[in-house]
Formats: sequence, C-alpha cells, structure tokens
Amino acid sequence: MARPDPALLRPERYPFIHTVTTRFADVDPNQHLNNVALAAMMEDARVRFNMAIGLKVKIGERRAMVASVGMEYLAQGHFPDPVEARCGIEQVGRTSWSIAQLLAQNGAVIAFARSVIVAIADDRPAPVPDDTRAQLGQWMLGP
Repeated sequence: MARPDPALLRPERYPFIHTVTTRFADVDPNQHLNNVALAAMMEDARVRFNMAIGLKVKIGERRAMVASVGMEYLAQGHFPDPVEARCGIEQVGRTSWSIAQLLAQNGAVIAFARSVIVAIADDRPAPVPDDTRAQLGQWMLGP
C-alpha cells in the first residue's frame, strides 16, 4: 500500500472517534507500541464503528465480510498515553465499501488503515442493500 493521500491523514474528517487505552503488553523491545498492537486497535475500532453505525453481523442470507485490510505505520506510538482511533466510510461501491481509519496519539497520526468490506448473500458478493447504503452514507469522511 502506498503512503496515504495527505487529505486522509486529517483527523477532523473522521466522524467516529474511539479512545483506546494502551497497555504495557503493547510495548515492544524498542519501547514503542508494536505493530501487532496497532493492528488490533484498528480491528477493535472497526468493529466498534460497525456497531455504532448500526451494522450487525448477520447469519444467513445477508452479511458483510472483510475482503482486505491495508495498514501504514506512520510514526511511533508510546505507552502509557491513550490512542485515539477514528473511522469513516471512504466510498461505497456496488457490492462493497471501504472504511478509512486513523490512529493518533498526542495529536500525531501514527497509523492509517483501509478496509474493504463486501456485502454477501448466498456466500457470494451481492449488491449493497439500499438500507445499508443509507446507513453508510451518514458516516462518510468529511471534507
């Protein structure tokens, strides 16, 4: 994944914010938050974002699946300061949508991620339902 567009690194564009408490266990031998811990923070924030906007995992006919996740580590993070996770919908396509995410600590962006989520019906990609499209539209990245 190439370094993200600078416009995607502006925290004020992201409508969802979740504060993550760092743990001593997140620290690597170099005394910064390790990449695995940052990836877990992104995953947790994405799930909390989905819950906050009303998307639920559905068993059966309609559901959503993560098709890809790309992450860029942009700066070091440190324990014990909290990390602010931000999420927003970047775009909605015919059968998928993308979620853009930032992790920031003490005002500095430390990581960026983009996840592509695919709408599934009968175990195959399917058009994003109109009700889901409307939900996603309310959480688009700001200008």
